[in-house]
Amino acid sequence: MLDIKYVREHTQEVRKNLEKRRNAKILDWFDDLVKKDEEYRKLLQDEQSLRKRRNEVTDEIRQLKKEGKDASRAMQEAKDIPGKVKEAQEKTVKIKEEVDRYLMHIPNMLHESVPYGKDSSENKVMKEEGKKKKFDFKLKPHGEIAESLGMANFDDAGKNSGHGFYYLLGDLARTELALQRLALDILIEKGFTLVEPPLMLRREPYEGVTDLADFETMMYKIENEDLYLIATSEHPIAAMLKDKTMNEKELPKKYAGISPCFRKELGSHGVDERGFFRVHHFNKVEMFIFCRQEDSWKMHEELLSIAESIFKKLELPYRVVNICTGDIGIVAAKKYDIEAFMPREEEYKEVVSCSNCTAYQANRLNIRYQKGAEKMPVHTLNSTAIATSRALRAILENYQNKDGTVDIPKVLQPYMNGLKRLEKMRMH
Repeated sequence: MLDIKYVREHTQEVRKNLEKRRNAKILDWFDDLVKKDEEYRKLLQDEQSLRKRRNEVTDEIRQLKKEGKDASRAMQEAKDIPGKVKEAQEKTVKIKEEVDRYLMHIPNMLHESVPYGKDSSENKVMKEEGKKKKFDFKLKPHGEIAESLGMANFDDAGKNSGHGFYYLLGDLARTELALQRLALDILIEKGFTLVEPPLMLRREPYEGVTDLADFETMMYKIENEDLYLIATSEHPIAAMLKDKTMNEKELPKKYAGISPCFRKELGSHGVDERGFFRVHHFNKVEMFIFCRQEDSWKMHEELLSIAESIFKKLELPYRVVNICTGDIGIVAAKKYDIEAFMPREEEYKEVVSCSNCTAYQANRLNIRYQKGAEKMPVHTLNSTAIATSRALRAILENYQNKDGTVDIPKVLQPYMNGLKRLEKMRMH
């Protein structure tokens, strides 16, 4: 969240940021936040004045008694002050809770390079990379290819778990593991520390890392427990340093998270019934960085470069998109997407999300670093390295052959004992 001190000192800038983000609902109550914060500060002053007066009255009583004078009025005032202090405290706590609740919904301040736009149709394409293959036959959907090879089972997954789940079999499951190993090898070579995080988080740390709306639209809650299945390893990795203060020399801290991810995927887009692209469970390798404030924009470009390198190695055509003001989530100050080309539809589809969240998550989680005499909130950044289900779709559609087989990207073949092609499985 934004620091309340920042909101006080930059009220107009925050209001303009909400206008750029097209956040009409928040604009409706933003003035009330400012008003309540002013009220909170006044109540705090009143409370402090009462405490000061209590000390003064104690001294007065001592002096009056010393001089042999009547101290009854001062003693009555001293008797009344604790009740007034308690009442002031209750009011202060209540209004502070209201201010904090408002702050949790205020989005991050956007970087000046974020393009203005109403929705995803106005995202800005930064560049296109890779050669698009030409096909002389009708392309099949990726789910159909996987089924025809005997390497995916959507029907039984649907019966047992519902739409948005699948069984992955044989060499396609090996391909999925090869994608993870490729990404991890690249990241470890670049100094990232491998993390296998908890797959569940309590609500309090979870509120520190994501939009509160995600609790309804994205996260699965464990019944009768204060636990949620993670939607990405970004979330538990961010929470890993909650309430910690680091030495400036310890930064940056770079982590490569590997985990299953669980998402409701509620919304108009729905989930894939016979495919891997938008599903309730998938595996992902995630990059996460804690760094000094002055380093975060350089780190953002570094994360994008690493993610791009993976898709270059896979020889998949892609483009980089700068997400516009109307499409970016509340946590990021700037976000790039990498979108892989899907030749059957002749469309680009998101495969990587790369965000600089500046101090937004750190303020919520109280993660600091010591810079001289001052404690500063770290900046946090995250990016997909590989979301295997989406990468599998891109591979199946871009590498399919007329005979129904699928070539395996050269960079993955060493991870699969030299296997070069996915061919129809023989059932044993």
